[in-house]
Amino acid sequence: MNLTLLLLPAIIMFGVSFFKNDKAKYLLAFTSFVILGPIIELFLLPKPYNILGSYLVADKLDTYVLLVSSIVGIGVTLALLTLEKHVKVSPKAYRKFYRFFAIFWIGLIFSILSNHMGIYWIGLELATLSTVYMIKTNYTPAAHKEAWNYMIVGAIAVSLILFGIILMYASAKPILGEDAMQFDLLLAHAKEIPSPFLFEMGFAIATIGMFVKMGFFPMNLWLANIERASFYPVAALFSGILESAVIVGFFRFSKIAMEVNYNHLFIFVFIYTLLTIFIVAFLIFRAKDFMRLFSLSGVEHMALIVIFWVSGAPFAALLHFGAHAFLKPALFLSTGVLESNGKYKIAGALRGYKGIKGTLFWFLVSLFLLAIISLPPSPMFFSELYGFGAMISTAKESNHMLAMIGAILFLLALLSIIFYRFVAIYQSMKYEGKEEEKTVYSSELFALVIFAISLMALLLPSSLAYLKSIA
Repeated sequence: MNLTLLLLPAIIMFGVSFFKNDKAKYLLAFTSFVILGPIIELFLLPKPYNILGSYLVADKLDTYVLLVSSIVGIGVTLALLTLEKHVKVSPKAYRKFYRFFAIFWIGLIFSILSNHMGIYWIGLELATLSTVYMIKTNYTPAAHKEAWNYMIVGAIAVSLILFGIILMYASAKPILGEDAMQFDLLLAHAKEIPSPFLFEMGFAIATIGMFVKMGFFPMNLWLANIERASFYPVAALFSGILESAVIVGFFRFSKIAMEVNYNHLFIFVFIYTLLTIFIVAFLIFRAKDFMRLFSLSGVEHMALIVIFWVSGAPFAALLHFGAHAFLKPALFLSTGVLESNGKYKIAGALRGYKGIKGTLFWFLVSLFLLAIISLPPSPMFFSELYGFGAMISTAKESNHMLAMIGAILFLLALLSIIFYRFVAIYQSMKYEGKEEEKTVYSSELFALVIFAISLMALLLPSSLAYLKSIA
């Protein structure tokens, strides 16, 4: 396996995006399936596997993230085949979307597989810039405005990450020299870092940058505004792939920070994420449309993944991560069908789907909505059980048992508010509003089936064993 093989599908996609033939869109969708090929091969190779010296290294964690991301990419490109049936999109905008999707994917490969803080940042920056243009493929004033907002906030976020990386590098340079940029060496020598305060400061600043990119406090609404203004596949890519690349960086930085000073890391991240969920819970309660609802829900789930990870439950965090990566794009793509041509609102949105395809769509959307609030047998139900169990175990080993129990009860109360809101919305979708006959197309239904199968595959014993082996 070499780097060219991994990048080739995206390069082909970039080239095909210049073809003006209408049939090219089928070739573009097929190319997204080809992306899966080298990643499956990578999955089967022994780990860690050096792809480009010690700079790009595939271990079990990033191979899992890449596989999940490639499945999301396939689902999104299938839904793109019928994008013009739901929203107004010109052939030029369609091809432009794919062009920047290919660049986006190249940036993500570098970012996810990186064993080097600098390469991680470059990959993330490339993905951020290409996303700006994907937002602008929707030629509306709102999308244009939000693309600029994304450019500004995204630039602030990646600047914070870069500054944090510089400080972490400076803290370890006296013992590692120029190799202080490599994640594996930093982890191996974390306890020897001569300036732990400088490293912790860098970690905190980089973490704030990553949290801002994921819509955490104090930037809870910017992501929802952008996803509302852009085409719905952009929202699916944000939640299923871009956020995955950001959080894999957090996983790598935090593993080193845990070795430097676990208590400082835990308190900082726990308070930050708890504050984020507190605000998001009430924003979800007031959400008026699907896109904002699912976007804010995504912030809540990313915060839970972070809490589980720093609480010593990486298995729970990775299971929750996989479930979120499949569920949220499925819901965003369903939104495109439910809000076809801006016609349908939440009330009665699930009424009017007839025949085999309509019934299957109705069933899958119901399944995804109930799964996202962690009703069993959703993978999220099991990940939350393991995650909260780990938080109790962490509390037992500390001198702050009562404070931790209080925090968990507070967290459960906030999650109950979100649960109540989603159930109320689901009831409204089924029983309220005027019924009209509605259409769902085979390609988008196929995309939802892929996500449903992937969710079930997460619960297979072999999948759970793989996730435990990463932890």
